[in-house]
Amino acid sequence: MTDWQEIEGGITAPKGFKASGITAGLKPSKAPDLALIWSETDAIASGVFTTSQVRAACVDYCRQNLQKKASARAILCNAGQANAATGEQGWQDAVTSAQVLGEKLNISPDSILLASTGVIGQRIKMDVMMGAIPQLVDQLSEDGGASAAQAIITTDLVTKSIALETTIDGRPVRIGGIAKGSGMIHPNMATMLSFVTCDAAVSTQLWQQMLKRAADKSFNQITVDGDTSTNDSLIALANGQSRTPAITTMDKNGQKLEAMLTAVCQHLAKAIARDGEGATCLIEVQVQGAIDDSSANKIAKTIVGSSLVKSAIFGRDPNWGRIAAAAGRAGVQFNQEDLIIKLGDFLLMEGGQPQTFERQAASNYLKQASQGEYLKGDTVLISVSVGGGSGSGIAWGCDLSYDYVKINAEYTT
Repeated sequence: MTDWQEIEGGITAPKGFKASGITAGLKPSKAPDLALIWSETDAIASGVFTTSQVRAACVDYCRQNLQKKASARAILCNAGQANAATGEQGWQDAVTSAQVLGEKLNISPDSILLASTGVIGQRIKMDVMMGAIPQLVDQLSEDGGASAAQAIITTDLVTKSIALETTIDGRPVRIGGIAKGSGMIHPNMATMLSFVTCDAAVSTQLWQQMLKRAADKSFNQITVDGDTSTNDSLIALANGQSRTPAITTMDKNGQKLEAMLTAVCQHLAKAIARDGEGATCLIEVQVQGAIDDSSANKIAKTIVGSSLVKSAIFGRDPNWGRIAAAAGRAGVQFNQEDLIIKLGDFLLMEGGQPQTFERQAASNYLKQASQGEYLKGDTVLISVSVGGGSGSGIAWGCDLSYDYVKINAEYTT
């Protein structure tokens, strides 16, 4: 049982937040491509960003701003151009974007955080975006969450949004989130972007710690293709508009808030993995019995990221040998005689030895997942045990289909 419930509203469900999403003309497709998230008051801000040495200007801009002050009022996100590997001019474009938006919102540019997604090496179409800023601000609305979610996607087939509500000291507290991502997904905090809003009052340091732990249990445990993006960003704002007492320690209220934040991040992370380019199902790998959680997570992510495992799932082939091989190369010590592998309810390997199972039935299990309802009956579960340790971990990914190659072979053409 959880201490929260899912509600409508997405990113604008928490009090004091508005959002908008419009078609500015940044994408050749003329699809929505510019989003704004706005807090009516100063919000505690924290972020987790790509560890890539090749970073987009927006990532460096956000890092610098958050080092100066851990608060913000707005997040501006464009889709169509990544503004990565664009040199000094790309940096100036980011600075100009914040300045122009700040003037329109009547706030300081350093109260604005930026995100971009699109083709690497392409600058933002600045004349187009600057001309669209007034419309973007004018359309800010408490009902604008869905529009913002639509405006940040690129090759995504579906938008990704959620909002949860709990009660703290008798008052409702809400967390909302949106995300985008379908390819170039292997975060080490693809292109993966996620924005989270919260109306709880929480201390700056604690909010950053909560977000980092939530990222480690969600976005850092998904993979589609093993490629970490230049633009990966997870940004979270907490504005205190729920009027609940400030959370400054990991007491019961702090634990409840972090658990709900983690649930939001995990939902969005799984939505990204399920929407992997060309994917037909979500793969969830659960690992038990490792020496610690870190080791278990490493094994889980290695398995779910294996191209051979992913291809077998797409081919509806219950090939336990590929799962065992991936576990064995994860860089984690365990005794192979302790290895147990299950696919759904099918026991494939025990005591490091293959087991007799109904291959056609196991194949049908994989086929049924590919036909299941989105994020409900579409999950292939792989359970692995590597010993008697207390460490457990979980990771999510998707199968590898013919369409993944087709989509990415034609991405810039």
